Amino acid sequence: WRDIFQNWESLARSFPGWLPAMVRVFLNASTADGYNPYRITRKGIDWEAEDPHDPWSHIGYWGDHQIIYLLRLLEGLEDFRPGELAKQLPAKSFVYACVPYEIAEFDRLVENPRKTITFNHALHRELIAAEQRIGGDARLLKGPDGRPATVCLAEKLLVPLLAKLSNFVPGGGIWLNTQRPEWNDANNALAGWGLSVVTVGYLRRYLAFLERVLAAAAADTVPLSASVATMLRDMARALHETGSDSIRDARQRFAALERFGRIGEQHRRTVYQRAEEPATAVPVAELRGLIAAALAAVDATLQANRRGDGLFHGYNVLHIKG
Repeated sequence: WRDIFQNWESLARSFPGWLPAMVRVFLNASTADGYNPYRITRKGIDWEAEDPHDPWSHIGYWGDHQIIYLLRLLEGLEDFRPGELAKQLPAKSFVYACVPYEIAEFDRLVENPRKTITFNHALHRELIAAEQRIGGDARLLKGPDGRPATVCLAEKLLVPLLAKLSNFVPGGGIWLNTQRPEWNDANNALAGWGLSVVTVGYLRRYLAFLERVLAAAAADTVPLSASVATMLRDMARALHETGSDSIRDARQRFAALERFGRIGEQHRRTVYQRAEEPATAVPVAELRGLIAAALAAVDATLQANRRGDGLFHGYNVLHIKG
């Protein structure tokens, strides 16, 4: 990915269709709970599997891929094809990767944030067997007709944002509770109790980018899956009602974290049932309301982490006491 981002401008000029294709591949590889698989190969989506005979086997989601890498691709596409994203927001032409990971409910996250993901062995076997019959599309989330379920571009852009906000600690950062650190391997020790201010910074850039895209939207509404629409509204309300005191007061900070976390838990519970979800038309104005509320919360946290010399803390450590 690093080599791609360093050379995307020359690639985009030489191959005009390359950048839109990469954006679509990256978006289609994200999961319904808001994360990315281990890697994408010529064979399709791949994930790490538990192997009791391999001491190096490990599962988990890296914390930054679905925001930072995606944002760089989106910004490149907007530079070369201005307005294209805004036009495509309501188009239901995107899919979800189906990865056999299930993130725990909020109480378990708090109990042990270094062991938070269950590997669904039955789903893993089912996906591998289906792949033998129909190919790489077997690793995509299916609709009731057995074909890949489609969602709109607006939903694919919202879900990773909402997943990040569900792990937001006011004043602290984004909670690294998916058994993996961020891109820097030196951060391995932070997986579990670490809070990333780095991701908060990128989240701010992502929010500002989405606001520009949404402001240019041609449609007044977008079709969102019912659980995503609920999560959007619940999160916007929670952000609006979380006061600035949550940055300074430990009890209020945990109350905010718990509220955000349980909103994420409810969404994941629906996602892991893998049942058919009806689409509901949501006004673009509601999406912009979420963006505005999130920007205010993110800005306050970034300001709280600005040091006296003008630099910012990169990470903090979460301490939860009974």
